[in-house]
Amino acid sequence: MKLLVTGGVGFIGSNFVHYILQEHSDWYVTNLDKLTYAGNLENLKDIENEPRYTFVKGDIADWGLVDSLLGRGFDVIVNFAAESHVDRSIMDSFPFLETNIKGTQTLLEVAKKYRTGKFIQISTDEVYGSRNEGYFNEESALSPSSPYAASKACADLMCLSFWKTHRVPVIITRCTNNFGPYQFPEKLIPLVITNALENKLVPVYGDGLNVRDWIYVINHCRAIDLVIQKGQTGQIYNIGGGNEKRNLDIIKLILEQLHKPKDLIQFVTDRPGHDRRYALDSTRINKELGWQPVYSFEATMAQTVDWYLANRTWWQRIKGKEYADYYEKVYLKR
Repeated sequence: MKLLVTGGVGFIGSNFVHYILQEHSDWYVTNLDKLTYAGNLENLKDIENEPRYTFVKGDIADWGLVDSLLGRGFDVIVNFAAESHVDRSIMDSFPFLETNIKGTQTLLEVAKKYRTGKFIQISTDEVYGSRNEGYFNEESALSPSSPYAASKACADLMCLSFWKTHRVPVIITRCTNNFGPYQFPEKLIPLVITNALENKLVPVYGDGLNVRDWIYVINHCRAIDLVIQKGQTGQIYNIGGGNEKRNLDIIKLILEQLHKPKDLIQFVTDRPGHDRRYALDSTRINKELGWQPVYSFEATMAQTVDWYLANRTWWQRIKGKEYADYYEKVYLKR
């Protein structure tokens, strides 16, 4: 099996590349990544000489590059490539339109040209918007709140249109909040861990009672693997972790694990358009593909904290001046 993985140097993508090469000895991965601020080649340094792995630096919106790659023939495209941070989309939406919409469209057009195999679009629960009670299923209306979520919803609709019009064999997955190793420290869990380790204040939006459903990244990778092998083209699969937690409770749990005081918590002005709660119904992937999360939240959260403790050099190098300037704009000047 030959896979083109886009955005495979980022958090979920790099975990997925590791997972696939470990689980499938006869699968080959070509990784196309633009290496934006969140892309880190250190995430895959341990496999850079693996003969079944190839890295290509480039942009999924670059037609010529994508055409030259897909012309080689691939069985599956897994599109992780995306601008993905809500706060950054609030400050500047243009990169999100360029990568998340135009980039996806470019991949779809070239996949149509070469009749590439399955096209797995990695989406997000945020396309559904917020829900105070109950759960979103795959037929729920899309109601994105942020420019990021809107760009992903648009990409999803583009994918479905290419399935309906051109029969490009698209499958969409929508997952809840991931956590685990290699996650860029602008995201909640690594932000809390790394700030706490530096004895810095931990910012909390609003009252901190926004609810997210958390999934360990390898549980997500297992789901995508099943979708590649057994998923039905033209279908959407929700992937939920079954671990709904309030942001404030997540923060307190991490501080407790690190033996840090709760007075590090600093409430800040809420994010514009901040969704109150995300929650997915994963019945379809449970019943049709037999997927269930196998790694518990408690154990993997402790492992994640330990990973950041053991890999200080990795995240300290990331949290340089550019990150500090961004952090100040988002949390201190809003």
